[in-house]
Amino acid sequence: MKKILVLGGTRFFGKKLVERLTKAGHEVTIVTRGKSEVPFDSHVSHIKVDRLDEAAFRGALEGQWDLVYDNICYSPNEAKVLCEILEGKTQKLIFTSTLSTYEIDGRVKKEEDFDPFHYEIKMGDQTEFSYGEGKRQAEAVFFKYASFPVVAVRFPIVMGEEDYTRRLHFHTEKVKKEEAMSFINMDAKMSFILAAEAAEFLEWAGFSDIEGPFNATAKGAISLRDLLSLVEKATGKQAIITLEEDNAVEKSPYAIPNDWYMTPEKAEKAGFEFSELSSWLPELVAKIAK
Repeated sequence: MKKILVLGGTRFFGKKLVERLTKAGHEVTIVTRGKSEVPFDSHVSHIKVDRLDEAAFRGALEGQWDLVYDNICYSPNEAKVLCEILEGKTQKLIFTSTLSTYEIDGRVKKEEDFDPFHYEIKMGDQTEFSYGEGKRQAEAVFFKYASFPVVAVRFPIVMGEEDYTRRLHFHTEKVKKEEAMSFINMDAKMSFILAAEAAEFLEWAGFSDIEGPFNATAKGAISLRDLLSLVEKATGKQAIITLEEDNAVEKSPYAIPNDWYMTPEKAEKAGFEFSELSSWLPELVAKIAK
């Protein structure tokens, strides 16, 4: 049994991670601001604190943990403070990063396409960076300042019926209501991962001997055109799509100009086997459409 700290962990794949860890018999403590309901019994400890309140955050994290998961770090400032807090207090950190660390340039992304070890660090808080740049800066800080092993897990968009962002739901609802959606390039391909598999990979990353950045994605990619075809099949209706800027038409959260997907080859060589995107995406679209 290990003592594990999870920053975040009440929703979506973070919740599934905590469920996996507790089922395996580990002693889990979650850290949240207390704004979301805690969906666990008393067997999961809960520290209620806002990490942006640095003094309170430092005071709240006084224990020792074998393993720490950080699902809610979005800036270099947050990463630096956590490195300082965890000095001598943990054996490993798993940081939830993102496909957004990579440029949308049409090339299949490998880990070396963003090198956090030689990236120029510019300290600041969340408000000073885009989502992708905040994650790039956080990775760079963790790998420079942490005195313990760090894994940066780069996820694409995570999918699931419980997705609170409702990005896939957006498309099924628009098609069912026969409302238009705006895109940029319907032939652009994307990669995704299922929430349960994301949680499984996070658990595996914590207990394996890997370090450094790792892509974590289902194998394969799908064009937005083919994704909308799945939605049309599931709803029995035709999608109304525009490729022109129109303030009266909501833009798809998947509206990208070029291919934007990555390969999980590095992680698979390290021993983790990912699912095929095509093996679960049609079923998920059908479930959400209902």
